[in-house]
Amino acid sequence: MTDKKAFTLDVPGAVLTYDVRAAATPADGPPLVLIGLPMGAEGFATLAGHFADRTVVTYDPRGVERSTRESTTDKPGIPAHSDDVHRIIEAIGGGPVDLFGSSGGAVVALDLAATHPEDLRTVIAHEPPLATVLPDRDAMIAAMRDIFDTYQAKGSGPAMAKFIALVMAEGELTADYANQPAPDPAMFGLPTEDDGSRDDLLLGVNMLTMSPFEPAYETIRTGTPRVVIGVSTDSDKGMAGRSAIAAAPLLGTEPVVFPGGHGGFSGGEYGQPADKPVEFAAKLREVFAG
Repeated sequence: MTDKKAFTLDVPGAVLTYDVRAAATPADGPPLVLIGLPMGAEGFATLAGHFADRTVVTYDPRGVERSTRESTTDKPGIPAHSDDVHRIIEAIGGGPVDLFGSSGGAVVALDLAATHPEDLRTVIAHEPPLATVLPDRDAMIAAMRDIFDTYQAKGSGPAMAKFIALVMAEGELTADYANQPAPDPAMFGLPTEDDGSRDDLLLGVNMLTMSPFEPAYETIRTGTPRVVIGVSTDSDKGMAGRSAIAAAPLLGTEPVVFPGGHGGFSGGEYGQPADKPVEFAAKLREVFAG
């Protein structure tokens, strides 16, 4: 068992909440930091339980779950999120730490490796959604921008329906993908009426700020932290999986294959079926060990 304690941290434009699970019987090695975007700390509950021999740190990104942001109209990009993680690492005593980043958190992890390499020992960036590295980058960026525009014009239901359709798409997008008929939100059990809110970080910020982002590949490749790109067996044809496969060679490596899907570590924290958390955690431990 581990003792989990929650803390808050004031940062420019936000108040972050993060959790520290102190190891009951500490093993050798630095703290393990688990990050997502826009997924918060709760999504790592099962995975953290598989590392009870280490101090594990999780957090809610600004504007997600317990963390707040001063303005819901600002558009925090990847550098703002990586700076938040840097400040949390400082707050727990400084690096180097081992860090696992999932999805948007993997993009943040790559930026942190370039901007604050002193914070990190090993980084595992699992399926970073990097539109700019894909052969269909223009179509992908247009599709992500269309989701943002749809959210602004029609609200969360229509925008989330388009997001789900994009996540489900396998292989390269056609040039006119963003112009195809919009999916019906009701097909996914989503609301069809606009409730007027525009504070969703995924739809109202990430679709706009993440789509053009390009990591500093050369800086990362020649830097001090060990950086590993991960891809899962069940999601390698989706946008994030394809991004991982394309980005790894830019760092001079091949992607490491993990079991399960995009959220292979999930234990069903948000009501979805559990994926392969036991197998995923075992692979993660193996990769961290080198």
